[in-house]
Amino acid sequence: MTARPVRRREQSEANVCLDLLKEPVAIPCGHSFCRSCINDCWDQEDQTGSYSCPQCRHTFTPRPDLNKNAMLAELADTLKKTKLQDAPPVDSYVGPGDVECDVCSGRKRKAVKSCLVCLLSFCEAHVQIHESPAYKKHKLVKASVNLQEKICPHHDKLLEAFCRTDRKLICLLCMDSHISHEVSSAGTQRNVKQAQLADIQRQNTERIQQGDKKLQELRETKEFLQRSAQAAMEDIEKLFTQLIKSTEQRRSQLKELIRAQEKTELNHIEELVRKVEQEIADLRRRDAELEQLSLTDDYIHFLQIFPSVSVVPLVTDISSIKEKPQFSLEFVKKIGSEMIKLTNDDLSNLEVVKRSGVCRILPVEPKTREEFLK
Repeated sequence: MTARPVRRREQSEANVCLDLLKEPVAIPCGHSFCRSCINDCWDQEDQTGSYSCPQCRHTFTPRPDLNKNAMLAELADTLKKTKLQDAPPVDSYVGPGDVECDVCSGRKRKAVKSCLVCLLSFCEAHVQIHESPAYKKHKLVKASVNLQEKICPHHDKLLEAFCRTDRKLICLLCMDSHISHEVSSAGTQRNVKQAQLADIQRQNTERIQQGDKKLQELRETKEFLQRSAQAAMEDIEKLFTQLIKSTEQRRSQLKELIRAQEKTELNHIEELVRKVEQEIADLRRRDAELEQLSLTDDYIHFLQIFPSVSVVPLVTDISSIKEKPQFSLEFVKKIGSEMIKLTNDDLSNLEVVKRSGVCRILPVEPKTREEFLK
């Protein structure tokens, strides 16, 4: 099998920071790294006194000296000058609400994973170092800014156990104080709680469905009430429009009735006035004749006329209008009360019925002849 040729870019990338090599140095096993990267790695191994290659895991004792790799340094400089390095996508940089990569220098990229052992967050490029077998015991989770909360405040160890007795997360060193307690791994407890969470989610979904059903019923009731109220308002408007129209008609009828009665009475009275005035005129003329008769000196004429002299009575009978006719306030009140009574009766004979799901105001069907005539 033919080996795949190594591209210049792959040769110039650091295996730790996965960026172009900065001050590339070679270690005894032949691998090359950034001077600052390999120093950082070996500074963490000073306590053990054994130093390993981040790529092949070969160990060295004592700490090797670092020699500049001139060829890789030249290649890296060439790549920088010719701009062969691909620019990261714009959306890979840190934005509002994103977790920034702890390894990136300069402009920070968006972290995609956080390591619970390293207590660092890494972008897509820098997290690839955890694919090395040396990091197989590291725990990668979704990028988080609260990594310190996952560490025991007493022993600075990962909270990877759960005390069911105290109901709290503990580290492995804390287990000495929880010997008599029921302790399990955090992963096992997660599985237990995951099942409980699924049941809670199911119940919550049922509650949401019940709430949606109630909400829909309330909305339908609201719409029905609004439609019913609107229909009732329209019916009331029609009813009172008819009542006002009927009242106006009855008012006109009553006014015409009063005027007709007034005209009839006035005609009768005026006829009586003419008759009485005629009788008075005749009596005045008769009185003048009697006055002349009383003053005459001709006693023969006087005696001849006197037998025909008599009292002429008034013949016009006005007894029918002995009391003055009047359309008094009491009369008007009586007419008004009759009208109000009629209106109230009409309203009392109305009832609210439901038809086609909408309230309607309709008159009660007449049961007797009098009600039908009314």
